[in-house]
Amino acid sequence: MDYGLKPLGREKLWLGVMLGPTLIGLVFGALGSILATLVLSFTHWDLLTPITPAGFSNYVALFTNPAYLKALINTFEFSAMYVPGVVIVSMFVAVLMDSKIRGISIFRTIYFLPAVTSAVATALVWNMIYGKDTGILNYYLSSLGFQTVCWLCTKNAMVSVVIVNIWGAIGEGMIIFLAGLTAIPSEYYEAASIDGANVFQVFFGITLPLVTPSIFFQTLISTINAFQAYDYIYMMTRQGQGDSSVPVVVFSIYRNAWNFFNYGGASAQAIELAVLVILLMGFYFWLERRYVVYE
Repeated sequence: MDYGLKPLGREKLWLGVMLGPTLIGLVFGALGSILATLVLSFTHWDLLTPITPAGFSNYVALFTNPAYLKALINTFEFSAMYVPGVVIVSMFVAVLMDSKIRGISIFRTIYFLPAVTSAVATALVWNMIYGKDTGILNYYLSSLGFQTVCWLCTKNAMVSVVIVNIWGAIGEGMIIFLAGLTAIPSEYYEAASIDGANVFQVFFGITLPLVTPSIFFQTLISTINAFQAYDYIYMMTRQGQGDSSVPVVVFSIYRNAWNFFNYGGASAQAIELAVLVILLMGFYFWLERRYVVYE
């Protein structure tokens, strides 16, 4: 038996007309840019001189370039702190926001605001918080008798930037986990209450297993975002000569393309980053079949 509505007659024509711009944008904007990046990764091009073939030299250079290797290591280090942080904090906030108390929607809105706030404005605010001499955080530290800290210097910049990125992602993660929490049948909690289960037993025995689909989805999204991290890092850790105290792969791609005009090398970095993300996604889906509970 067929389900759903099917376009008939002239409706098919109008369906094609309405979907046309989206399909054209998908083909030329998304697929076209991917193909162009792949082709450029096998060339030498500085935007001014003609394109020349480079073979695999751009990819070989990635493994002999100390700056890129440092950016790659920083990306993995950033992801190792960011992904678990977002998942854990977002779940904790979602559990609190799932409470049936008066005015809870106001708190949900407040926690979601960072997700829709401009990254540039947010980074400027956090720069004022982290400032070494005039920062709000150091002001309170010094007033309590502690020594001030250079939060955005090389030694502390990674942790400082991770905290800001986690803070900015809590709202999105909260919504995802709230959707998972509200889908859990209330009968499970009622049965646990009758059996005398405490809060921790309810959470680890009912809530946590049944929100594994949300955990899986949020882990996917957080990992992709971690490997694409750029805006907060660019705004908060810029140094002289266009460098960064926390260079990551996307920052390296930007710098190679627009500072050094090495579009072939930047394209090779982008392709390698995409391959790494695809491999990680494949690993996650392998884990999904073993640990994610959908019933």
